[in-house]
Amino acid sequence: MHILILEDEIPAYQKLISHLEAFFGESISHDWSRSVSEGEKFLEENIYDFILSDIQLLDGISFDLFNKTKIESPIIFCSAHDEYLFQAFNTNGIAYILKPYSQFDFKKALEKYQSLFKQGGYNVLDDTTINVLRSAIQFGQNEYKKRFVIKRTKGIQLLNVVDISLIAASGDFCVATDSSGKTHPILEKIGVLTDQINPKKFFRINRSQIVHIEYIETIENHFKNRLLIQLKGVKERVMTSSSTTSEFRKWIEQ
Repeated sequence: MHILILEDEIPAYQKLISHLEAFFGESISHDWSRSVSEGEKFLEENIYDFILSDIQLLDGISFDLFNKTKIESPIIFCSAHDEYLFQAFNTNGIAYILKPYSQFDFKKALEKYQSLFKQGGYNVLDDTTINVLRSAIQFGQNEYKKRFVIKRTKGIQLLNVVDISLIAASGDFCVATDSSGKTHPILEKIGVLTDQINPKKFFRINRSQIVHIEYIETIENHFKNRLLIQLKGVKERVMTSSSTTSEFRKWIEQ
């Protein structure tokens, strides 16, 4: 067996290898590409039993590669995207696993591949399905807020989401702290904001606080399965709740 792995993140690639070895009980011959351009070269020179493919690669999305190269191998997508991808994906009967996934999720995806392959029921991924998937991914990429409009006594200010270090609930609104330590009122409840920002960048560590991964400076163990987090621009450390610590650990390793 020889497979192709399209995954730009090294920890995610290592996790895939670990799950593959656990499922098959041995090391699997494979090629690994972190980019569309390198993946194209692999596909021109090799034939693969199946492909494990993330959506986001270093120089584009995997559908760019699938549009340029004829793909006849079954594809299992490994994606962080939600039900839009799920719905489009199932129109062609190809398995997928949604990040962060477990060994059980991975096992089900490989069993589906084996079942389809042995029965000869696999359908080649056609252009129509690729375009539906592309649209789903682009929609998912564009739905998150890029900036907030902050109303002040002297007028209106724009706060870029990429500059936010911490969001904290304060009654019926929130206060965002940027990386320079300045605070900004946002007239939305924290539950609403949670759905508006990119979950790959932001994590709600407890009922009232959301942190930005790019501004985490230190993480320390605390009692009762909690973690203390120091953020750039924020004087006091924030803390995960005991119920979110496990998911937070998985999130920072993606």
